[in-house]
Amino acid sequence: MKEIKSILASYEKTDFSKTRTALATVVRVQGSSYRSVGARMLMTEDGQWTGSISGGCLEGDALRKARKAIRSESPMVVRYDTMDDENNSFGLGLGCNGIIDILIEPINPTKDNNPVALLKDLAEITESARMATLIMADASNDLKPGMRYFILPGSEPQSDFINTSIEGPVAEALEKAEMSGVQLVNHPGGSVEVFMELIPPPIHLVIYGAGFDARPLAKLASYLGWNVTVTDECVAHLLPVFFPDASLKFCERNKSNKEIQLHDYTAAVIMSHGYDYDLAALKSLLPSKVPYIGLLGPKKRFEKMQKTLGAEIKPKDLNRVHNPIGLDIGAETPEEIAFAIISEIKARFNYRSGGFLKYRTGPIHQRDAESDQVFKHIYLSGGNSKSRSL
Repeated sequence: MKEIKSILASYEKTDFSKTRTALATVVRVQGSSYRSVGARMLMTEDGQWTGSISGGCLEGDALRKARKAIRSESPMVVRYDTMDDENNSFGLGLGCNGIIDILIEPINPTKDNNPVALLKDLAEITESARMATLIMADASNDLKPGMRYFILPGSEPQSDFINTSIEGPVAEALEKAEMSGVQLVNHPGGSVEVFMELIPPPIHLVIYGAGFDARPLAKLASYLGWNVTVTDECVAHLLPVFFPDASLKFCERNKSNKEIQLHDYTAAVIMSHGYDYDLAALKSLLPSKVPYIGLLGPKKRFEKMQKTLGAEIKPKDLNRVHNPIGLDIGAETPEEIAFAIISEIKARFNYRSGGFLKYRTGPIHQRDAESDQVFKHIYLSGGNSKSRSL
């Protein structure tokens, strides 16, 4: 989500009387690539860009293609084949060993439904959104790359396919999609390739306790584009100079969750160092749907809390309570501990164990066995949140 926020910030600063822009989106990856599907980059006619679609290898050529799309005022799909480092058309050793399809869309700032305006809506969601984007179609059926069907939380579906035979099949395929990637969608007039994208909201990190070791944690989470809330019952700890990018909430220990919005994409970290405060925070979080609850401190401390809470803490809660907190990287300093905590939260929301990639027996990303297409697996909240989004 940080990439989207950065693109929005650059977009707001653009003087459209002097330059025009285009948005590039990675819609398909076969084999290996530096960036996965859903990566985005905003480009201006004068050669500036925000975000990335590769490790810096494709951006220059993508800028040239963007100028062409801007002049023609038509979206286009560009394919880059980096399978052969020695013979690729860019004269560079890209080292990706993959085929990458990029959708490039010229941006008209006067249109409310332009792709960047849609990104603004995505930056504000607290539940997952779903979007289907046409990338390949038969021109004879009046379908063009960039046409969309999307669902924002709490809103009715919006569609560019109104009164066409494709809308129903696309909507049905999008509802069933479990990962981001390209699918072939059949409809009465033929078939089309559609990029199905599942988009989670930014992680909301809530830190209970505003001590000095909470500062690097809040700073690192904000740098990653997460939304950060810091709460404490000592107002002297909650100074903006210590947490410049966080929302600060002065709350008594038994009232914190009445003041803070918790949702399925919230990660809670309890680190006040005060036993009674931490126990109260844990107790207040147990009835919530927060999927990650991290508790700083040794195991014996948590075991004492378990005895105190008794039946209030259920066996299923132990799956989401992490203690000791963080990945096992030998962290010692507040900054290292913050890094270990952030890494564990990221792994939790990406269905990963946090181990060494060199020991991973399968591919890093989910792949289709026949096409070698990469699909992006993201955390999707279950239950009511999912049904409301659809």
